[in-house]
Amino acid sequence: MKFELNAQKRTLQGSGASRRLRRANKVPAIVYGGTAAPTMIELDHNTILLSLRKETFHSSVLTLNIDGATETVLLRDSQVHQYKPLVLHCDFLRVDTTHVVHQKVPLHFVNADIAPGVKLSGGNVSHVMGEIDVSCLPQDLPAYIEVDLKDLQAGQSIHVSQLTFPAGVKPVVHGDDHVVAAINLKKGGGDAAAEGEAASA
Repeated sequence: MKFELNAQKRTLQGSGASRRLRRANKVPAIVYGGTAAPTMIELDHNTILLSLRKETFHSSVLTLNIDGATETVLLRDSQVHQYKPLVLHCDFLRVDTTHVVHQKVPLHFVNADIAPGVKLSGGNVSHVMGEIDVSCLPQDLPAYIEVDLKDLQAGQSIHVSQLTFPAGVKPVVHGDDHVVAAINLKKGGGDAAAEGEAASA
């Protein structure tokens, strides 16, 4: 999915200037990275608020149109109000299509309902990780990584090394082969399952 945002350069800094921008339904932001100097910009509040609500926006290469000039960026950070639907600030990182980037992408869990550990043993799926850090060229950045649970038995877990990544995409893992998800038996679930099997026999 492609995202394109319009922005304007801003010259005023400080909390007072930021408050005036927000009253004008604008969001202060900054674009940094690469060989160019950081650029302070402002964005339309409603546009960026709706974009931030889309999961793929956080793991996509974005196009910023800044006063007619185009920048290719990744969202690096966003600050939102604790309880109001209000975006306070955004940080964007310039990217070069010839250089590898590191970015967190969400994990999508599928087939939990047909996993033997759930369907036959009555277990619960525990999502240990909700996202994963990957490295790839910007144009290869996936919107998400799928985690297929269809073969997972009760008491088993699936690790990062068992995931399937698109061509050109590698997980960035520090230390051990981390657990992504597991199926845990409910308390007494093993006994209940055994009684059910005995009754059917």
